[in-house]
Parts: sequence; C-alpha cells; structure tokens
Amino acid sequence: MKQKILILFVMLMSVTAWAEDSIPMALHPNILDSMPNVEVIQDSAVGVLLNAAMHGKYEWVEMDGYRVQIYSSNQQQAAKTKALDLESEMKDKVNQTVYVLYMPPFWKVRLGDFRTYDDAKEYKKQFVQQFPELMGDTYIVRDKIQVLK
Repeated sequence: MKQKILILFVMLMSVTAWAEDSIPMALHPNILDSMPNVEVIQDSAVGVLLNAAMHGKYEWVEMDGYRVQIYSSNQQQAAKTKALDLESEMKDKVNQTVYVLYMPPFWKVRLGDFRTYDDAKEYKKQFVQQFPELMGDTYIVRDKIQVLK
C-alpha cells in the first residue's frame, strides 16, 4: 500500500513539474519503467483531472453540498483558540480540507467538500472511529462547497 501511495505522489509531482515546464530527473514520467514490480491502479477520474491540470483547464466552483462539522462554540476567545488548535491538529491527521469559520457569535471547524449527504455520512463514520472524543460535537451540515469544474 505504501508503495502505491508513493507512486501516486510521484505521479502527481510529475504533473506539477510538467505544468511548470521543468521536469526534475527524479520525477521524470518514465520513472515507473525502472520499477518492474509496481502496479499502478487509478480511477479514470484521476486521469481526467491530471490532464485538465496539465493544460490549465480546470476551475474551482462553489455549489451546495455538505461538510462534517467537528466543533462549534460561542465562548469567544476560548472558542477561537480551540478552533485554530483543532485546525492545526486536523490538517496533519485527516485527508479533507479543514475550514475554520466565524459566524457570529460561533467559531466552527468543518471538514471536507462532499457533494452528497451519503458521502459526508460515510466520512463522518470514519472520522468518529478515528477521533471518538469528538463524536458528540460531530455533525453533517449543509454548506457551500468548493469542487473542480
């Protein structure tokens, strides 16, 4: 599994290098030729996104969707500190974008950009398994989300 993740990372770095017209030798697209025992498996959507990224044909758009809220409090300074601490902690531990929001008088921390309720529900289930201490504060909420068009 680690090998597959490493290969995906190398491939993504290669795309970034192509976009900048400077391909470092260590990230050259033919790097997989020197790894005969590596099998690359990817969803077809990854290829579409990589191709769009290479040619600058993508944009972020805002649409209705869902996020997983993991914190909300109106205890002003304490809430702000807690929200920023959670943001810092979660950035290293979750595979979703972390959003800190101030909606007077509440500070909130939300995760992800989910198009469907079911996707958010599945992520929430995984999240509370990993962070059971946050289960009581974790909810699915409707929100404007950012997606690639």
